[in-house]
Amino acid sequence: MPPESSLSKRIKRHVIGRRRNYFAATSPGFEQLCLNELQALPLFVQQASVLPGGFEFKGRLQDCYLANLNLRSANRILMRIQTIKAANFNQLQKELSDIPWELYLRAEQYPKIHVTTRHCRLYHKEALSERFLSSIADRMAKIEFTDECEELSSLKQKIYVRGLDDRFTLSIDSSGDNLYKRGIKRHFGPAPLRETMAAAALMLAGYTGKEPLIDPMCGSGTLSLEAALIAKKMPPGWFREFAFMNWPSFRPKRWEYLKRQSEKEFLTLKKPLIWASDVNPSACSQLKECVAKFSLSDAINVAHRNFFDLVPADMTDQIGLVAINPPYGRRIGSRRESNQLFKAVCNRLRQHYKGWKFAVVVPDKKLANYIPSQSRAYPFAHGGLKPMLMIGRMS
Repeated sequence: MPPESSLSKRIKRHVIGRRRNYFAATSPGFEQLCLNELQALPLFVQQASVLPGGFEFKGRLQDCYLANLNLRSANRILMRIQTIKAANFNQLQKELSDIPWELYLRAEQYPKIHVTTRHCRLYHKEALSERFLSSIADRMAKIEFTDECEELSSLKQKIYVRGLDDRFTLSIDSSGDNLYKRGIKRHFGPAPLRETMAAAALMLAGYTGKEPLIDPMCGSGTLSLEAALIAKKMPPGWFREFAFMNWPSFRPKRWEYLKRQSEKEFLTLKKPLIWASDVNPSACSQLKECVAKFSLSDAINVAHRNFFDLVPADMTDQIGLVAINPPYGRRIGSRRESNQLFKAVCNRLRQHYKGWKFAVVVPDKKLANYIPSQSRAYPFAHGGLKPMLMIGRMS
């Protein structure tokens, strides 16, 4: 075995072996939900605290791996690199020259820089980005890379720079593509609900995967697919790659071990308890193909049916959860038509789903009063609109 290089030793000491600060980004309003997810995992995190748009925690590198693999409501996980103070470009250049980029980037990696600033004398994003890239290139040119590098995946590495009051926090993105991209769906309906929001809706509604779930306006099937992963105890990141796989600190054998440990928890269900249906036959056909491809047929039953013809007693004699993301806005015509459809959905719920828990996307807060039960409201952003997620039980 060849002797270990000085750089490898530094990576082990400073990145692999040390607890570092991380930031998990979430949709606003869902920070505590995601932190609860993290704290339920078998991790060794410390000092976790909620911040606007996410939460910070301290952990080891494998905690970062597991957070990416398992968190259903997180958007991405960032590893903090350093915080520097600079009020002019000369000061910035001096501070940047001391950052050991070789611990975080491979020799051939040239990351994309995302810059946001507030109350900073240095605020021009393009100029800042150029300085960061130039500093990285200068530093990497001086480093002797002797270890063999595995082929990089196609995921582009990102560095996030957040400036506030002349202090710049530098973070490296461990996720790559936004975590709502599960690697499952290749089909998309109009204005689909993001997977992270669908998972949040299910968790807020208390869904465990052991009770019936009806998704009667399934569209591309986001709610049903997320429910199936929960029911089968499959991590949301099981079918995808992550940016940390390109890091010089990445240890493939350790990653494969963590995945094997996770796979031991997977369940094969005796019969489906998730009923997905839609009035659009093409949407149902595409969802069926997706369900079969990813071995989720034991969890989801897909049928081409109209919500207004469905009676839950025809599918199950148990009470469970009905989850609905109804079409709204330009998807179905005028606002008046959208409102009329939503009111009809609420009437149908009132008539046929007594005692059922519900998770319903409400396109406009003015329509919230039509939900026929006491409920909790969670506003969120979706495609330029500001709908609400309503969670409750039908009385």
